[in-house]
Amino acid sequence: MVYATTEVPDPSSVQNAQTTVVYYSDGTTEMARLGAENRTNVPLAEVSEPAQEAVLAAENRNFYSDPGISFTGIARAAWNNLTGGETQGGSTITQQYVKNAFLTSEQTYSRKFKELFLAVKLDNQYEKDEIFENYLNTIYFGRGAYGIEAAANTYFGVSAAELTPQQGAVLAVLIRSPSNNDPAVDPEGAEESWGLVLDAMVEEGWLSPEEREASVYPPVLPRTDSTLGIPSGPEGFAVQRAIAELEAKGYDEQQIRAGGLRITTTVDKRYQDAAVAAVDEVMEGEPENLREALVAIDPRTGAVRAYYGGPVSTGEGAIDYAQAQRQPGSSVKPYVLATALEEGISVNARRDGSSPQEFPDRPGLPVSNASDASCAACTLMEAMTRSLNTTYYGLAYEVGAERVRQNILEATGLPETWAGGPLEGNTVLADPETGATGASIGIGQYEMRPIDQAHGFATLASGGVEHEPFFVARVTDSEGAVLLEYDGDAGDQVFSSDVASDVTYAMTDVADHSRRSLDGGREVASKTGTQGLNDEDNSDAWMVGFTPSISTAVWMGTDRLEPIENSDGRIIYGSGLPGAIWQEFMDTVLEGTPEEDLPDRAIIRGDTGKGVPAPAPRTREPSPVTNQPTRPSNDDVSRDEEDEEEAPVVQEPVVQEPVPPAPPPPVAPPDGETTDGDGGTDDNTGGGNGDGTAPETSDPGTAGGQEVQPDDTEEQPTR
Repeated sequence: MVYATTEVPDPSSVQNAQTTVVYYSDGTTEMARLGAENRTNVPLAEVSEPAQEAVLAAENRNFYSDPGISFTGIARAAWNNLTGGETQGGSTITQQYVKNAFLTSEQTYSRKFKELFLAVKLDNQYEKDEIFENYLNTIYFGRGAYGIEAAANTYFGVSAAELTPQQGAVLAVLIRSPSNNDPAVDPEGAEESWGLVLDAMVEEGWLSPEEREASVYPPVLPRTDSTLGIPSGPEGFAVQRAIAELEAKGYDEQQIRAGGLRITTTVDKRYQDAAVAAVDEVMEGEPENLREALVAIDPRTGAVRAYYGGPVSTGEGAIDYAQAQRQPGSSVKPYVLATALEEGISVNARRDGSSPQEFPDRPGLPVSNASDASCAACTLMEAMTRSLNTTYYGLAYEVGAERVRQNILEATGLPETWAGGPLEGNTVLADPETGATGASIGIGQYEMRPIDQAHGFATLASGGVEHEPFFVARVTDSEGAVLLEYDGDAGDQVFSSDVASDVTYAMTDVADHSRRSLDGGREVASKTGTQGLNDEDNSDAWMVGFTPSISTAVWMGTDRLEPIENSDGRIIYGSGLPGAIWQEFMDTVLEGTPEEDLPDRAIIRGDTGKGVPAPAPRTREPSPVTNQPTRPSNDDVSRDEEDEEEAPVVQEPVVQEPVPPAPPPPVAPPDGETTDGDGGTDDNTGGGNGDGTAPETSDPGTAGGQEVQPDDTEEQPTR
């Protein structure tokens, strides 16, 4: 009955290049149009015979004799589907044409049956040459080329009628995966597949062995700067992430580029505009070598609400800095605290934060706080607010660097090894040379990405539940049929709710201390981070923070690990320009929204670790001034100490022997620089591990081994 009632559309009525539209989260405001901007239909007679044979050899050698479907291919695909193997179609050229021209992209058995019925009926009603002609004019070859005529011109600068067997084989290889098989992307892989197509042509008698032997890979034109419909502005990065997400879900380039899809993203237009405006306004007049990234995630679902990877998303200078692997400095300290809380160590437990200190894993190489800031008995919450490096290096050593690493991986969803970028193949959160993780993980020596920090802080904001970030909320076909609807995963409880609550509580004073409080005194949990290039310059600066409804990470740096300075020539810290961008963005998107409470006390009490006693109460002389408001102060913390700068990680030439140089004299924060809640103008001012630490050694008895920076340099003590 289904077969009998299946109607075959007239091929001449098919809109070969249906435009795919990408929307913001409201489902109506367009973000991008991905369509056929490069297409010319030609009759089959105007496609060279060798090119036709190359396509048949690659895709369907028995096309002219089969009934439109492949029974062996269907059986193989059915077996794989039933046994949990890779979903396959076993498609003939007729089936491919039916799927691309007449059907939606939904992966259901009913659609597959309809594909089979249409293929058989199409084969019965139309000549093979007609089907093949429509197929060649419909298929997507990459580089924005739809149909074989446009492909011949795009890759070789010739018409389809002029294609040689060797050129035809290049195009035939592109049909399966246009981007991956592009010779400009993978020249070795493309040439290997090209040779297999020529071998198949020899087997079918379409190419002589002598011609095959004499064949050389034809020169291919360089790729142009075609945007393929992706916007060139900051929103283009969000479009690219949405496309990558659909590809990971099984959508191919043909479906995405020319399938007439309607893709609704999670990106909120108001949030995205606020991100761009915050960067543009804060960075106006600032040095041109500075780069910025901002990612905002809904902690309740993982939906990405704003995504700024840079001002240019296509063409020259297009780099997605939201995916950049950079050292996060002290912005990782909340994960160290979470690990301690799991051990029963309260945020009110006290640790020695005096400076400098030596630790067993780095004998002779003391860890320092900036400007010799010191607190011999601060609580972990106070040490978080002041970002005392000795406290959190020591805490990471106490609870175990590997434990901290695992908690970061679970909170951020990071894998065991990097799958892309300059660190591809290296162990995540570990020394790129040794693969080991040292206690300097507690002060941010190992690389993370801005999207990872927005993700990890969202996990804390959601009560310890980790949700995978996502960009695509809904996909329909051009007729409105829903192909995909997604509200986020159920989430994994990676921290207990008590641990997440206490970490959040410990971060609630940082924004005020950094002078980055939100409008109206809105409660917010945050942390800054700074990475040192040497004992005088910083290379990276971060500001990350959240409310229950939004988690936002801001990063700033340069392309070449250059010193980052503002327009006044002053060193940039996390609370400086990054903090200003974060603050402006958060104030804008949260304006008019309900106030959201954060924890106001600790839940976990006790200390299973190596605590220190509270300091003795200090006596003060009565003040002669009366009726003046008093400023709350922490135990053993003076205003001068709070204004000390936190020392960033320093990258210096690797030394083989632990020879600790004498630290230079303290340097006060520059005039006019804002504080960051790290005990100073941001995180760290001198060299060190994002903490002011000296380099670890390669002594086999150390805990983490030698801590080596990405450019094979290691840290030196801070001033």
